[in-house]
Amino acid sequence: MNLTEQEWLPAARDGDETAWRFSALRAAFAEAPFPSYAQRRDALRRLRAALRKHAHDCAAAAAADFGVRATAETMLVDLLPSLLHIDHLLRHLRRWMRPSRRSPELLFSTNRAAVQYQPKGVVGIVVPWNFPFYLALGPLATALAAGNRCMIKTSEYAPASSRALRALLSEALGEHLACVVEGDAQCAKRFSALPFDHLVFTGSPAVGRQVMRAAAENLTPVTLELGGKSPAIVSRSADLPRAARRIVHGKTVNAGQICVAPDYALVPHERVEAFVAAASQAFGALAGDGAHYTSMIDARGRDRMFALIEDARALGATVTVCGSYGGEGNNAGDEGNDGSARQVPLHIITGVRPQMRIAREEIFGPLLPVIEYDTFDAALAWVRNGERPLALYWFGTDGGERKRVLRETHAGGVTLNDWGWHAMNHALPFGGTGTSGMGNYHGEEGFRELSHAKAVFSEHRWFPIELFHPPYGRVVQRAVLRWYFGARP
Repeated sequence: MNLTEQEWLPAARDGDETAWRFSALRAAFAEAPFPSYAQRRDALRRLRAALRKHAHDCAAAAAADFGVRATAETMLVDLLPSLLHIDHLLRHLRRWMRPSRRSPELLFSTNRAAVQYQPKGVVGIVVPWNFPFYLALGPLATALAAGNRCMIKTSEYAPASSRALRALLSEALGEHLACVVEGDAQCAKRFSALPFDHLVFTGSPAVGRQVMRAAAENLTPVTLELGGKSPAIVSRSADLPRAARRIVHGKTVNAGQICVAPDYALVPHERVEAFVAAASQAFGALAGDGAHYTSMIDARGRDRMFALIEDARALGATVTVCGSYGGEGNNAGDEGNDGSARQVPLHIITGVRPQMRIAREEIFGPLLPVIEYDTFDAALAWVRNGERPLALYWFGTDGGERKRVLRETHAGGVTLNDWGWHAMNHALPFGGTGTSGMGNYHGEEGFRELSHAKAVFSEHRWFPIELFHPPYGRVVQRAVLRWYFGARP
């Protein structure tokens, strides 16, 4: 099917281009509701080729949106994971598509049972600004592998990246497989209200609730990846400088504007001073003079960081500033596309109290609250008493503590002795739990999530099913009930 833009989008009397795009995708799916393995593989390979071709254009677009974002950073944490994800799908797709044979109940022996994984239809994907390529291409690739068509709503805060993504997908797939919708918050609301067959949303819990509410009107199943306050627990058995560097790395990549970034560190009280010194030194080594250090996406994000800092100071916290570049608060002015004044260096906050905003809100930036603990039980209690995070990190060598962390806490995913890398290993599922989200879109679990698991029972011609029909009380029926329930007392 190879239709022109004019054929796909006839002039809409009500001006709602989004609805027309959705209708076009649904009509295309109806014409080919079960793409073959070869068709799905071809779509993924075309997507991979276009990603390789347009990678530097995408990196330039991201730099334009952020103001300061190194090409290497976009390539390593936004585009390379997308490529790895597609490669993983290509390696495993044939096996995942096969019907899964199941054993029928003893009563139905000699018949066949299986699960066939069927495409759902049209999948909606709502993409945030912080990783405008990976958080679009990851769910898209999984949806294509599952045989679906996709409609992607990009963020109005990353317009250059949105245009680059549109060009990439138009060349690779065409409007009949995937299309990009651009617009503001009102457009996002209309998008979420469409009767998709599945909806994938990445963003904040507050907006996630609105998306889920809109999807519920159509009983649309949702996958929500929502973030939260991801803890980094530093054990007494940890190599402190190594743990500090890796936690700070999580706050340095994309300036901590990552859903799985370490939100705060739990550190033994007697090691806090040494940890702060090691973290400050690590930031200097990683961020240097700031030439490659990502800026906050806009002035509002920058100003929020300094509002969080001032709130903590007012309530008695001690703030260690690890760099001298960037502007502070509204006094920095609005520098337009030059993001240097939106660069916020790492701020380490100690003396944290529960009433502080940094202890309650997801930070989503380069602020690192350090919370002291006396016992490991106290550290685990702090984590358990909060909402369930998207990620959890533990640093140490104590095997008993490691087991307790995995058994006694809940998180969407865990990386031990580092941060975030479970999200880049695509054989693992990726998703949240509780307020950090629901569902997955990586690995085999993601393929299953964006497929309908259709139960298929195949009864052979001579199976005597009539023995279980009325009238009841016949010999075979009595024998079966006696076998399963025993003789009547």
